[in-house]
Amino acid sequence: MNERRHSQGENIGTVLSVRGSVVDAHFPERLPSLLNVLRAGDDGDIIIEVVTHLSAEQVRGVALTSEQGLAQGSPITDTGHPLKVPVGKRLKGRVFNVFGETIDKGDAVTGGEWRSIHQAPVPLHRQSTASEIFTTGIKAIDVLSPLELGGKAGLFGGAGVGKTVLIMEMINNMVGGHEGVSLFCGIGERVREGEELYREMKEAGVLENTVMVFGQMNEPPGARFRVGHAALTMAEYFRDEIRQDVLLLIDNIFRFVQAGMEVSGLLGQLPSRLGYQPTLGTELAGLEERICNTSTGAITSIQAVYVPADDFTDPAAVHTFGHLSASIVLSRKKASEGLYPAIDPLQSGSKMLVPHMVGERHYAIAQKVRNTLAEYEDLKDIIAMLGIEELSQEDRRTVYRARRLERFLTQPFFVTEQFTGHEGKMVDLEDA
Repeated sequence: MNERRHSQGENIGTVLSVRGSVVDAHFPERLPSLLNVLRAGDDGDIIIEVVTHLSAEQVRGVALTSEQGLAQGSPITDTGHPLKVPVGKRLKGRVFNVFGETIDKGDAVTGGEWRSIHQAPVPLHRQSTASEIFTTGIKAIDVLSPLELGGKAGLFGGAGVGKTVLIMEMINNMVGGHEGVSLFCGIGERVREGEELYREMKEAGVLENTVMVFGQMNEPPGARFRVGHAALTMAEYFRDEIRQDVLLLIDNIFRFVQAGMEVSGLLGQLPSRLGYQPTLGTELAGLEERICNTSTGAITSIQAVYVPADDFTDPAAVHTFGHLSASIVLSRKKASEGLYPAIDPLQSGSKMLVPHMVGERHYAIAQKVRNTLAEYEDLKDIIAMLGIEELSQEDRRTVYRARRLERFLTQPFFVTEQFTGHEGKMVDLEDA
């Protein structure tokens, strides 16, 4: 078999060692380039991506599939190209994995154009500098932390405060009023979440304008680490070639960081603060900087960010904050009071909330709402100790107003109708 392969001029090497997902290989003839895909195993079904050159003849790679069955001395082939995914309109309504293979039990996507998942970010001179507001139909977001068209918004929250539900509601609201394509990227998603999302989007009739890409929780860290790049390559094609606006939803950016952390540990890099990889900033920027607007279209991204132990000083959360134009913080306290969406209006913020962007009236209203809620926050301790009767008339008015505002900023969601029994509502910015 090896002789037959040699006759085709293929570059064959041998496996030197396998440590977890990290594979070292020896190539006597030609050294594979960085980021090239290597294939091993009986049917070439073990896929490895080259990450470093160890010497003139040795490379180190990270396995993107299970490395079961791989042993020292196994043959390994250099494919001569990086990981590629299919692009184009034929992807709509389909579900893919990191290799561009369909995982929705439908026909495989073959032929057509395939692109490398590693693309350079758009240079500054080609980026569009115009800013406009992107409305979601969710009052608490549109009034207090409006999103930017072509911007990046983060949904921050610990476990179980409603990040995924909020993302699903946004898909539902946007596909109705939004002409572009939605692209959902699940990084380290539970299989259950992906399956539910697929079914709900099918029922809502929005699947034909949506592409879904998943790197599931049970897959090796290499696959979870690259699935964001695969989704971005598909999104960039819609923006640059088909000239459509793309709504890119990523759930969950923390799992991308986590996958990088697992890979980095296996590669033997020394960890930095709290055990994170030393290259955290570079890796996150490599992904985030590709999301931007050009004259042909915009990629608007909404990213869920899991905050470990609700600690916002965690390096993963801090690094992500720097890339965002709006951050929406979900609070456990609000969720426990039954106020959904559990958005904390005082911690959330947006760079778009300035008079020349949203208009004087909107800006003034948002500031007043914030002030009222902030005053109420200060008065809560007094109320807890002495009761509301001890407050002055003015303060009491503030408290009642703030409580009404808190309730006003909640709204029933379309995607939770079957749980709450309340019909979903989409609220116009003018009404809000």
